[in-house]
Amino acid sequence: MTFKTVGSVCSGIEAASVAWEPLGLKFKWFSEIADFPSQILANKYPTVKNLGDMNNLPKMIDTGKIFAPDIICGGTPCQTFSFAGCKKGLNDDRGNLTLKFVDIINSNDNRRATEGKSPSIVFWENVEGVLSDKTNAFGYFVSLLAGIDNVVNLKRWPYAGVIHGAKRNIAWRVLNARYFGLAQQRKRLYLLAGGKDFFPENVLFEHHSKKFIDYPDSQLTFEKDGHKFEVFREYTDCLYSSYGTKWNGNAAAYNGSLFIVQDNRIRRISPLECERLMGLPDNYTNLPTAKKTSRYQAIGNSWAVPVVRWIGKRLKNYAGDSFNLTNRQEFISSRKMEISGQGLFIDFGKDVVEIGANYELNCTETPELCEFKDMRSVVSPYAPEDIYISPVGCYGIIRRKEERNLKINARLEEILLSISSQMSAEEIEKRSRVQRRGRFSEPPKFSLVI
Repeated sequence: MTFKTVGSVCSGIEAASVAWEPLGLKFKWFSEIADFPSQILANKYPTVKNLGDMNNLPKMIDTGKIFAPDIICGGTPCQTFSFAGCKKGLNDDRGNLTLKFVDIINSNDNRRATEGKSPSIVFWENVEGVLSDKTNAFGYFVSLLAGIDNVVNLKRWPYAGVIHGAKRNIAWRVLNARYFGLAQQRKRLYLLAGGKDFFPENVLFEHHSKKFIDYPDSQLTFEKDGHKFEVFREYTDCLYSSYGTKWNGNAAAYNGSLFIVQDNRIRRISPLECERLMGLPDNYTNLPTAKKTSRYQAIGNSWAVPVVRWIGKRLKNYAGDSFNLTNRQEFISSRKMEISGQGLFIDFGKDVVEIGANYELNCTETPELCEFKDMRSVVSPYAPEDIYISPVGCYGIIRRKEERNLKINARLEEILLSISSQMSAEEIEKRSRVQRRGRFSEPPKFSLVI
């Protein structure tokens, strides 16, 4: 099979293009409606048309207004389906987007059939939480995609699995970006599908032949470009779209992965550093009129470029069904479930699975060949002044920690307390009045220095 052209749905800032264009894949069109990502697309890819609302795509493909590509990629929201009462889920706009994504694939395949071409390859990325969604959103999605009449309903779907359906074959696997050369713990679900002669498990899964290597120890204090840095972990928590606006309200704010100490001052991670954490080119989102909040949101909603590139390389090298799962009943019978005469489902859990004598399949979040980077590859001394945390801001973080009885990284707490001690006498008196009203059992002790 040869794959050359791509159509992108819910394109965002086009991490897919960053990952796949160097592999020789040509993007024929985008589909994005959000304002700032659309500005990025116009700036970075002026020759690729942004078609806007994805709801219009099936008709445009059916009528030949747009090209029917070899691959369609996207990451639609699908949290809103209810299997028990599916009409409620389908009436939600976000739920309709997932159904519309399947409509786009169906229209694309129909168009390609009239042109004598094979069915398109489907690439879909989403959060791992979709696998345990109470409305069985994932089951609804894969059943429609596979061409299965009765929706397959599992309480929790496995981190890795295969469906050979009546219409399409599907495979998925949760992968963690921190094993692909990013200093970010980012677990995401990656799904591939195609026609009955395409076996996507041969792309997403690997022959297991070596021991896994976990993240090596690295220095948390270091110098770079003449500046002194300290971080609290080798890698960050997962970047989210609210990363630039909710600094003090989630676990990452207290385990230290949101913060960098630079030259004895503490600050947030900059948009440039967030780009590096996602594998994007430096200043990829730095348009002249871009607000930091817009950059943070767009980056947090994007894809981990090295993971997508890894899948793209394996897709380009796809050479058929070497795993031959359908003939390995002896090894996978306990993991297999027939789907009412319309196909089969195989649960690979999140394990290394034996599928033959001395032959194991890697279905874990860790690839066979890991690449590690730490925060030294991320930090930049050229950080905006307004992302540094003031003494009052540091005090506020400590105050919330005390009020809510939260756990906090011990070294982070030391530094926050030390910087808090730099508050002015006026601020200290103001905070003391608050304390006397009972908001603290006792005031924080400001005695440490960095």
